[in-house]
Amino acid sequence: MTAERDAPGPQTRPGRGGRSSASGANSSSGARTRVGSAVLPIALALVCLAAAVVLHANEDRWSPPAEADQPELLYVRSPAAARRLAFGYRGLAADVYWIRALQHFGRERLSAPTHVRTYALLYPLLDLTTTLDPYFGIAYRFGAIFLGEPYPGGPGRPDLAIALLKKGLKAQPDKWQYMQDLGFVYYWHLHDYHSAADLFGRAAALPGAPNWLRPLAAVTLAEGGNRAGSRALWTQLAQADEPWLRDSARLRLAQLDAMDVMDEWRRATAAGRHPALPVDSSGTPFVIDPATGDITVARESHLFPLPGQLQAPR
Repeated sequence: MTAERDAPGPQTRPGRGGRSSASGANSSSGARTRVGSAVLPIALALVCLAAAVVLHANEDRWSPPAEADQPELLYVRSPAAARRLAFGYRGLAADVYWIRALQHFGRERLSAPTHVRTYALLYPLLDLTTTLDPYFGIAYRFGAIFLGEPYPGGPGRPDLAIALLKKGLKAQPDKWQYMQDLGFVYYWHLHDYHSAADLFGRAAALPGAPNWLRPLAAVTLAEGGNRAGSRALWTQLAQADEPWLRDSARLRLAQLDAMDVMDEWRRATAAGRHPALPVDSSGTPFVIDPATGDITVARESHLFPLPGQLQAPR
């Protein structure tokens, strides 16, 4: 095209009607160009139509795609390579990989019973997503939920959920939501109450964190058996400025007292003594669950339910 632009034009000679021969040649060339410009889109449209017809005709002969994704379908495996390939469109590429992660999780979860669910692409896709966009909050938080979901509803990989959330915290160290989500992974999936309580407490200390995270840390310590640590936290919270927090702390401290009473009653019973049922701080007598023979607070008590007590005794 450069040669065409640089080539000298034809020499002009006067012709009839004051028009040059070069002008006539240019007129004919322009007409042919306009005709060619009109024909080209039509030809391309016909080619596309023919291709679509051939594709549709062959659909019945092709084998159906796999019901679930396979590991080899992840064409770009390196997050660093994905960042280079995305150029200035990393946000758009992150959206594409996030949608791809959702599709993969859904396909695996809803696959036929004969399919062995591996969720092999889930973490790599989430890793790519959050590398392309380190501030993609929903990918970290929902991705962690998907990864921690027990098998077969999910991969049952709380370790990968932790790795993903720690990656998010590396990008945004003051994101209390990620710290809270880490606590829930340790609480629900690993049953590590001490680590969960520590993470809830660290989340509560971050800027903008809600007040209820501090009570959550204390409750978690109580459920994990660290009653002394929970009592220390609640005693501190009982001096808080917020009335609701002070009231909540007093209630939790009364529950801890009730749990101490229950332990004392069990020790007395194990020693062969037969103590009478004690009364809790609300004036309600404790009850014995006939199924277990254990003592606990009654449903009528304002202390019910105690930490870890999910249902009333029979």
